[in-house]
Amino acid sequence: MSHSFTLVFLAAFALTLAFRLWLAERQIRHVRAHRAAVPSGFAEKIPLAAHQKAADYTVDRTRIAQVATVVDGLFLLALTLGGGLAALDTFWAGRLDGLAFGIALIFSIMILSSLIDLPFALYRQFVIEARHGFNRMTLGLFIGDMLKQALLGVLIGAPVILAVLWLMASMGSAWWFWVWLFWCAFNLLILFVYPIWIAPLFNKFVPMADGEMKTRIEALLARCGFRSNGLFVMDGSRRSSHGNAYFTGFGNNKRIVFFDTLLGRLAPAEIEAVLAHELGHFRRRHVLKRIVAMFALSLGFLWLLGQLINAPWFYSALGGATPGTAQGLILFFLVVPVFTFPFSPLMSALSRRHEFEADAYAAEHTAAEDLVRALVKLYEDNAATLTPDPLHSLFYDSHPPAAVRIARLQGSH
Repeated sequence: MSHSFTLVFLAAFALTLAFRLWLAERQIRHVRAHRAAVPSGFAEKIPLAAHQKAADYTVDRTRIAQVATVVDGLFLLALTLGGGLAALDTFWAGRLDGLAFGIALIFSIMILSSLIDLPFALYRQFVIEARHGFNRMTLGLFIGDMLKQALLGVLIGAPVILAVLWLMASMGSAWWFWVWLFWCAFNLLILFVYPIWIAPLFNKFVPMADGEMKTRIEALLARCGFRSNGLFVMDGSRRSSHGNAYFTGFGNNKRIVFFDTLLGRLAPAEIEAVLAHELGHFRRRHVLKRIVAMFALSLGFLWLLGQLINAPWFYSALGGATPGTAQGLILFFLVVPVFTFPFSPLMSALSRRHEFEADAYAAEHTAAEDLVRALVKLYEDNAATLTPDPLHSLFYDSHPPAAVRIARLQGSH
Protein backbone atom coordinates (compact mmCIF):
# COMPACT_ATOMS: atom_id res chain seq x y z
CA MET A 1 0.00 0.00 0.00
CA SER A 2 2.82 2.37 0.91
CA HIS A 3 4.65 1.91 -2.39
CA SER A 4 1.43 2.22 -4.39
CA PHE A 5 0.47 5.49 -2.72
CA THR A 6 3.97 6.89 -3.32
CA LEU A 7 3.51 6.22 -7.02
CA VAL A 8 0.01 7.74 -6.99
CA PHE A 9 1.32 10.84 -5.22
CA LEU A 10 4.26 11.22 -7.63
CA ALA A 11 1.98 10.83 -10.65
CA ALA A 12 -0.51 13.38 -9.30
CA PHE A 13 2.32 15.75 -8.39
CA ALA A 14 3.96 15.54 -11.82
CA LEU A 15 0.67 15.93 -13.70
CA THR A 16 -0.49 18.85 -11.56
CA LEU A 17 2.85 20.66 -11.81
CA ALA A 18 3.08 20.14 -15.55
CA PHE A 19 -0.51 21.22 -16.11
CA ARG A 20 -0.11 24.38 -14.03
CA LEU A 21 3.05 25.35 -15.90
CA TRP A 22 1.32 24.63 -19.23
CA LEU A 23 -1.67 26.78 -18.22
CA ALA A 24 0.69 29.63 -17.34
CA GLU A 25 2.47 29.31 -20.68
CA ARG A 26 -0.90 29.36 -22.48
CA GLN A 27 -1.82 32.54 -20.60
CA ILE A 28 1.43 34.24 -21.58
CA ARG A 29 1.11 33.27 -25.26
CA HIS A 30 -2.55 34.27 -25.45
CA VAL A 31 -2.05 37.65 -23.79
CA ARG A 32 0.96 38.45 -25.98
CA ALA A 33 -0.91 37.40 -29.12
CA HIS A 34 -3.64 39.96 -28.36
CA ARG A 35 -1.34 42.71 -27.14
CA ALA A 36 -1.26 44.69 -30.38
CA ALA A 37 -4.92 45.74 -30.42
CA VAL A 38 -7.58 46.63 -27.88
CA PRO A 39 -10.56 44.23 -28.09
CA SER A 40 -13.32 45.73 -30.26
CA GLY A 41 -15.75 46.16 -27.39
CA PHE A 42 -13.25 48.31 -25.51
CA ALA A 43 -11.58 50.20 -28.37
CA GLU A 44 -13.34 53.46 -27.52
CA LYS A 45 -13.00 53.05 -23.76
CA ILE A 46 -9.39 51.96 -23.12
CA PRO A 47 -6.27 53.39 -24.84
CA LEU A 48 -3.91 51.01 -26.58
CA ALA A 49 -1.11 51.99 -24.18
CA ALA A 50 -3.23 50.95 -21.18
CA HIS A 51 -4.14 47.65 -22.87
CA GLN A 52 -0.48 46.92 -23.57
CA LYS A 53 0.49 47.84 -20.00
CA ALA A 54 -2.08 45.31 -18.74
CA ALA A 55 -0.66 42.67 -21.07
CA ASP A 56 2.92 43.25 -19.90
CA TYR A 57 1.83 43.31 -16.26
CA THR A 58 -0.04 40.02 -16.67
CA VAL A 59 2.92 38.38 -18.37
CA ASP A 60 5.33 39.51 -15.64
CA ARG A 61 3.04 38.24 -12.88
CA THR A 62 2.49 34.93 -14.65
CA ARG A 63 6.22 34.41 -15.22
CA ILE A 64 7.07 34.85 -11.54
CA ALA A 65 4.13 32.61 -10.65
CA GLN A 66 5.66 29.90 -12.85
CA VAL A 67 8.96 30.10 -10.99
CA ALA A 68 7.16 30.09 -7.62
CA THR A 69 5.16 27.03 -8.69
CA VAL A 70 8.36 25.11 -9.46
CA VAL A 71 10.05 26.18 -6.20
CA ASP A 72 6.98 25.30 -4.15
CA GLY A 73 6.87 21.92 -5.86
CA LEU A 74 10.50 21.22 -5.05
CA PHE A 75 9.89 22.30 -1.45
CA LEU A 76 6.96 19.86 -1.23
CA LEU A 77 9.11 17.00 -2.53
CA ALA A 78 11.91 17.94 -0.14
CA LEU A 79 9.58 17.83 2.84
CA THR A 80 7.89 14.59 1.85
CA LEU A 81 9.84 12.08 -0.23
CA GLY A 82 13.07 13.98 0.42
CA GLY A 83 12.74 13.31 4.15
CA GLY A 84 12.61 16.94 5.30
CA LEU A 85 9.60 16.47 7.55
CA ALA A 86 11.06 13.24 8.92
CA ALA A 87 14.31 15.07 9.75
CA LEU A 88 12.43 17.86 11.55
CA ASP A 89 10.39 15.21 13.34
CA THR A 90 13.57 13.55 14.60
CA PHE A 91 15.14 16.88 15.57
CA TRP A 92 12.22 18.07 17.71
CA ALA A 93 11.41 14.61 19.13
CA GLY A 94 14.81 14.62 20.82
CA ARG A 95 14.06 17.93 22.53
CA LEU A 96 10.32 18.21 23.12
CA ASP A 97 7.26 16.06 23.52
CA GLY A 98 3.47 16.37 23.65
CA LEU A 99 1.86 19.59 22.51
CA ALA A 100 5.16 21.50 22.61
CA PHE A 101 6.59 19.05 20.06
CA GLY A 102 3.56 19.53 17.79
CA ILE A 103 3.74 23.31 17.96
CA ALA A 104 7.48 23.32 17.22
CA LEU A 105 7.09 20.99 14.26
CA ILE A 106 4.21 22.93 12.69
CA PHE A 107 5.85 26.32 13.21
CA SER A 108 9.08 24.99 11.70
CA ILE A 109 7.23 24.18 8.49
CA MET A 110 5.46 27.56 8.52
CA ILE A 111 8.74 29.44 8.99
CA LEU A 112 10.48 27.52 6.21
CA SER A 113 7.55 28.14 3.87
CA SER A 114 7.59 31.87 4.68
CA LEU A 115 11.34 32.11 4.06
CA ILE A 116 10.95 30.44 0.68
CA ASP A 117 8.10 32.78 -0.28
CA LEU A 118 9.90 35.92 0.91
CA PRO A 119 12.08 36.50 -2.21
CA PHE A 120 9.01 36.14 -4.42
CA ALA A 121 7.01 38.57 -2.28
CA LEU A 122 9.85 41.10 -2.46
CA TYR A 123 10.19 40.66 -6.22
CA ARG A 124 6.46 41.02 -6.83
CA GLN A 125 6.22 44.14 -4.70
CA PHE A 126 9.42 46.01 -5.47
CA VAL A 127 10.11 44.86 -9.03
CA ILE A 128 6.86 43.95 -10.79
CA GLU A 129 4.51 46.34 -8.98
CA ALA A 130 7.11 49.11 -9.13
CA ARG A 131 7.89 48.49 -12.81
CA HIS A 132 4.24 48.99 -13.71
CA GLY A 133 3.69 51.98 -11.46
CA PHE A 134 1.59 50.38 -8.73
CA ASN A 135 3.96 50.11 -5.78
CA ARG A 136 3.80 52.76 -3.08
CA MET A 137 5.14 50.59 -0.28
CA THR A 138 8.51 51.30 1.29
CA LEU A 139 10.85 48.54 2.41
CA GLY A 140 10.29 49.65 6.00
CA LEU A 141 6.52 49.29 5.64
CA PHE A 142 6.97 45.86 4.01
CA ILE A 143 9.14 44.68 6.91
CA GLY A 144 6.72 46.19 9.43
CA ASP A 145 3.80 44.33 7.85
CA MET A 146 5.79 41.11 7.86
CA LEU A 147 6.66 41.48 11.56
CA LYS A 148 3.03 42.24 12.45
CA GLN A 149 1.88 39.18 10.51
CA ALA A 150 4.45 37.04 12.31
CA LEU A 151 3.34 38.37 15.69
CA LEU A 152 -0.31 37.72 14.84
CA GLY A 153 0.66 34.25 13.68
CA VAL A 154 2.11 33.55 17.11
CA LEU A 155 -0.57 35.24 19.21
CA ILE A 156 -3.49 33.77 17.26
CA GLY A 157 -2.00 30.79 15.48
CA ALA A 158 -0.27 29.18 18.46
CA PRO A 159 -3.42 28.90 20.66
CA VAL A 160 -5.45 27.65 17.69
CA ILE A 161 -2.88 24.98 16.81
CA LEU A 162 -2.61 23.97 20.46
CA ALA A 163 -6.38 23.59 20.67
CA VAL A 164 -6.49 21.52 17.47
CA LEU A 165 -3.66 19.24 18.60
CA TRP A 166 -5.25 18.80 22.02
CA LEU A 167 -8.61 17.88 20.46
CA MET A 168 -6.91 15.43 18.10
CA ALA A 169 -5.15 13.73 21.00
CA SER A 170 -8.00 13.80 23.52
CA MET A 171 -11.34 13.28 21.76
CA GLY A 172 -10.96 9.72 20.55
CA SER A 173 -11.78 8.49 17.06
CA ALA A 174 -14.31 11.30 16.53
CA TRP A 175 -11.68 14.01 17.11
CA TRP A 176 -12.17 15.27 13.53
CA PHE A 177 -15.75 16.31 14.32
CA TRP A 178 -14.71 18.26 17.42
CA VAL A 179 -11.87 19.93 15.51
CA TRP A 180 -14.38 20.88 12.83
CA LEU A 181 -16.71 22.49 15.39
CA PHE A 182 -13.80 24.42 16.86
CA TRP A 183 -12.60 25.49 13.41
CA CYS A 184 -16.05 26.76 12.43
CA ALA A 185 -16.38 28.72 15.68
CA PHE A 186 -12.91 30.21 15.26
CA ASN A 187 -13.61 31.36 11.69
CA LEU A 188 -16.88 32.99 12.72
CA LEU A 189 -15.07 34.74 15.56
CA ILE A 190 -12.40 36.04 13.17
CA LEU A 191 -15.07 37.37 10.82
CA PHE A 192 -16.54 39.31 13.73
CA VAL A 193 -13.34 40.72 15.27
CA TYR A 194 -11.25 41.28 12.11
CA PRO A 195 -12.55 44.76 11.21
CA ILE A 196 -12.16 46.08 14.78
CA TRP A 197 -8.96 44.50 16.05
CA ILE A 198 -6.90 43.12 13.17
CA ALA A 199 -7.40 45.26 10.04
CA PRO A 200 -6.48 48.53 11.85
CA LEU A 201 -3.06 47.06 12.63
CA PHE A 202 -2.19 47.37 8.94
CA ASN A 203 -4.28 50.26 7.66
CA LYS A 204 -5.93 53.44 8.86
CA PHE A 205 -9.74 53.51 8.64
CA VAL A 206 -11.56 56.81 8.92
CA PRO A 207 -15.32 57.37 8.74
CA MET A 208 -16.46 58.66 5.37
CA ALA A 209 -16.90 62.42 5.45
CA ASP A 210 -20.35 63.93 5.18
CA GLY A 211 -21.25 65.08 1.71
CA GLU A 212 -22.85 64.04 -1.57
CA MET A 213 -21.06 60.71 -1.72
CA LYS A 214 -22.08 59.63 1.77
CA THR A 215 -25.66 60.82 1.19
CA ARG A 216 -25.92 58.79 -2.03
CA ILE A 217 -24.51 55.69 -0.35
CA GLU A 218 -26.84 55.94 2.63
CA ALA A 219 -29.82 56.33 0.27
CA LEU A 220 -28.70 53.22 -1.62
CA LEU A 221 -28.34 51.26 1.62
CA ALA A 222 -31.84 52.32 2.65
CA ARG A 223 -33.29 51.23 -0.72
CA CYS A 224 -31.59 47.87 -0.43
CA GLY A 225 -32.51 47.37 3.24
CA PHE A 226 -28.91 47.00 4.33
CA ARG A 227 -27.65 47.96 7.76
CA SER A 228 -23.97 48.51 8.36
CA ASN A 229 -21.85 49.50 11.31
CA GLY A 230 -20.33 52.37 9.36
CA LEU A 231 -18.84 53.61 6.10
CA PHE A 232 -15.04 53.81 6.15
CA VAL A 233 -12.22 54.96 3.89
CA MET A 234 -8.99 52.95 3.99
CA ASP A 235 -5.55 54.33 3.17
CA GLY A 236 -4.85 51.75 0.48
CA SER A 237 -2.64 54.29 -1.29
CA ARG A 238 0.07 53.72 1.35
CA ARG A 239 0.89 50.41 -0.32
CA SER A 240 -0.51 50.46 -3.83
CA SER A 241 -2.38 52.47 -6.43
CA HIS A 242 -4.83 49.59 -6.97
CA GLY A 243 -8.41 50.45 -6.00
CA ASN A 244 -11.14 48.36 -4.40
CA ALA A 245 -14.15 48.32 -2.08
CA TYR A 246 -15.38 45.52 0.17
CA PHE A 247 -17.60 44.43 3.02
CA THR A 248 -16.04 43.14 6.20
CA GLY A 249 -17.37 41.87 9.48
CA PHE A 250 -20.24 39.60 10.39
CA GLY A 251 -23.75 40.02 11.78
CA ASN A 252 -24.28 43.47 13.27
CA ASN A 253 -20.56 44.19 12.90
CA LYS A 254 -20.61 44.64 9.10
CA ARG A 255 -18.63 47.55 7.69
CA ILE A 256 -18.33 48.98 4.21
CA VAL A 257 -14.77 49.94 3.28
CA PHE A 258 -13.60 51.99 0.29
CA PHE A 259 -9.97 52.31 -0.75
CA ASP A 260 -9.02 55.98 -0.97
CA THR A 261 -7.64 55.21 -4.44
CA LEU A 262 -11.10 54.09 -5.56
CA LEU A 263 -12.81 57.23 -4.29
CA GLY A 264 -10.24 59.38 -6.05
CA ARG A 265 -10.77 57.68 -9.40
CA LEU A 266 -14.51 56.99 -9.80
CA ALA A 267 -17.41 59.41 -10.14
CA PRO A 268 -20.11 59.33 -7.41
CA ALA A 269 -22.58 57.42 -9.60
CA GLU A 270 -19.89 54.86 -10.44
CA ILE A 271 -18.96 54.37 -6.78
CA GLU A 272 -22.64 53.89 -6.00
CA ALA A 273 -22.83 51.19 -8.71
CA VAL A 274 -19.77 49.40 -7.33
CA LEU A 275 -21.30 49.42 -3.87
CA ALA A 276 -24.59 48.11 -5.29
CA HIS A 277 -22.61 45.18 -6.71
CA GLU A 278 -21.18 44.46 -3.26
CA LEU A 279 -24.67 44.75 -1.77
CA GLY A 280 -25.76 42.19 -4.35
CA HIS A 281 -23.40 39.68 -2.77
CA PHE A 282 -25.06 40.34 0.56
CA ARG A 283 -28.64 40.22 -0.75
CA ARG A 284 -28.05 37.01 -2.70
CA ARG A 285 -26.47 35.47 0.41
CA HIS A 286 -23.20 34.76 -1.37
CA VAL A 287 -21.09 35.26 1.74
CA LEU A 288 -23.27 32.86 3.71
CA LYS A 289 -23.20 30.31 0.88
CA ARG A 290 -19.41 30.49 0.70
CA ILE A 291 -19.08 30.07 4.44
CA VAL A 292 -21.36 27.02 4.34
CA ALA A 293 -19.40 25.58 1.41
CA MET A 294 -16.10 26.18 3.22
CA PHE A 295 -17.40 24.51 6.37
CA ALA A 296 -18.75 21.54 4.40
CA LEU A 297 -15.43 21.04 2.61
CA SER A 298 -13.46 21.36 5.84
CA LEU A 299 -15.68 18.71 7.43
CA GLY A 300 -15.01 16.35 4.54
CA PHE A 301 -11.26 16.93 4.63
CA LEU A 302 -11.05 16.48 8.40
CA TRP A 303 -13.05 13.25 8.16
CA LEU A 304 -10.63 12.00 5.50
CA LEU A 305 -7.67 12.95 7.68
CA GLY A 306 -9.33 10.99 10.49
CA GLN A 307 -9.23 7.88 8.31
CA LEU A 308 -5.58 8.36 7.35
CA ILE A 309 -3.91 9.62 10.50
CA ASN A 310 -3.42 6.20 12.10
CA ALA A 311 -2.42 4.43 8.87
CA PRO A 312 1.35 3.69 8.90
CA TRP A 313 1.43 3.44 5.08
CA PHE A 314 0.34 7.08 4.81
CA TYR A 315 3.52 8.23 6.59
CA SER A 316 5.94 5.78 5.03
CA ALA A 317 4.61 6.57 1.55
CA LEU A 318 5.31 10.27 2.05
CA GLY A 319 8.79 10.33 3.50
CA GLY A 320 8.71 8.24 6.64
CA ALA A 321 7.82 10.72 9.37
CA THR A 322 6.80 9.11 12.65
CA PRO A 323 3.00 8.68 12.83
CA GLY A 324 1.41 11.32 15.07
CA THR A 325 -1.14 14.10 15.23
CA ALA A 326 1.11 16.98 14.17
CA GLN A 327 2.90 14.90 11.54
CA GLY A 328 -0.38 13.66 10.07
CA LEU A 329 -1.86 17.16 10.02
CA ILE A 330 1.18 18.56 8.22
CA LEU A 331 1.43 15.76 5.66
CA PHE A 332 -2.25 15.84 4.85
CA PHE A 333 -2.43 19.56 4.15
CA LEU A 334 0.85 19.45 2.22
CA VAL A 335 -0.39 16.86 -0.26
CA VAL A 336 -4.12 17.67 -0.51
CA PRO A 337 -3.60 20.55 -3.01
CA VAL A 338 -1.91 18.13 -5.39
CA PHE A 339 -5.11 16.09 -5.63
CA THR A 340 -7.67 18.92 -5.45
CA PHE A 341 -6.29 21.23 -8.16
CA PRO A 342 -8.34 19.56 -10.95
CA PHE A 343 -11.49 20.69 -9.12
CA SER A 344 -10.49 24.37 -9.20
CA PRO A 345 -12.86 25.18 -12.10
CA LEU A 346 -15.83 24.16 -9.94
CA MET A 347 -15.02 26.78 -7.30
CA SER A 348 -14.22 29.36 -9.99
CA ALA A 349 -17.55 28.65 -11.70
CA LEU A 350 -19.44 29.18 -8.43
CA SER A 351 -17.60 32.44 -7.80
CA ARG A 352 -18.29 33.68 -11.35
CA ARG A 353 -21.97 32.86 -10.98
CA HIS A 354 -22.05 34.97 -7.84
CA GLU A 355 -20.36 37.85 -9.68
CA PHE A 356 -22.97 37.75 -12.44
CA GLU A 357 -25.76 37.73 -9.86
CA ALA A 358 -24.22 40.67 -8.01
CA ASP A 359 -23.87 42.59 -11.29
CA ALA A 360 -27.54 41.92 -12.09
CA TYR A 361 -28.53 43.18 -8.64
CA ALA A 362 -26.48 46.33 -9.14
CA ALA A 363 -28.19 46.92 -12.50
CA GLU A 364 -31.57 46.73 -10.74
CA HIS A 365 -30.71 49.42 -8.20
CA THR A 366 -28.35 51.69 -10.16
CA ALA A 367 -27.74 52.43 -13.82
CA ALA A 368 -26.01 49.49 -15.52
CA GLU A 369 -23.89 51.90 -17.57
CA ASP A 370 -22.50 53.41 -14.37
CA LEU A 371 -21.25 49.99 -13.33
CA VAL A 372 -19.86 49.39 -16.82
CA ARG A 373 -17.92 52.67 -16.69
CA ALA A 374 -16.65 51.83 -13.20
CA LEU A 375 -15.52 48.36 -14.28
CA VAL A 376 -13.72 49.72 -17.34
CA LYS A 377 -11.85 52.21 -15.15
CA LEU A 378 -10.99 49.53 -12.60
CA TYR A 379 -9.76 47.13 -15.28
CA GLU A 380 -7.61 49.93 -16.70
CA ASP A 381 -6.31 51.22 -13.37
CA ASN A 382 -5.52 47.74 -12.02
CA ALA A 383 -4.00 46.63 -15.36
CA ALA A 384 -6.27 43.61 -15.53
CA THR A 385 -5.92 41.97 -18.92
CA LEU A 386 -8.95 42.10 -21.21
CA THR A 387 -7.75 39.03 -23.11
CA PRO A 388 -7.03 36.18 -20.66
CA ASP A 389 -6.57 32.68 -21.97
CA PRO A 390 -9.98 30.99 -21.55
CA LEU A 391 -8.62 27.77 -20.05
CA HIS A 392 -6.27 29.56 -17.65
CA SER A 393 -9.15 31.82 -16.64
CA LEU A 394 -11.37 28.78 -16.06
CA PHE A 395 -8.95 27.47 -13.42
CA TYR A 396 -7.76 30.66 -11.76
CA ASP A 397 -10.15 33.58 -12.21
CA SER A 398 -12.85 34.11 -9.61
CA HIS A 399 -14.36 36.92 -11.73
CA PRO A 400 -15.72 36.52 -15.27
CA PRO A 401 -13.64 37.90 -18.16
CA ALA A 402 -14.23 41.61 -18.68
CA ALA A 403 -15.82 41.26 -22.11
CA VAL A 404 -18.35 38.67 -20.94
CA ARG A 405 -19.21 40.55 -17.79
CA ILE A 406 -19.74 43.89 -19.50
CA ALA A 407 -21.68 42.30 -22.37
CA ARG A 408 -24.14 40.87 -19.86
CA LEU A 409 -24.55 44.22 -18.20
CA GLN A 410 -25.25 45.80 -21.54
CA GLY A 411 -27.85 43.18 -22.33
CA SER A 412 -25.79 41.15 -24.81
CA HIS A 413 -25.33 37.41 -24.56
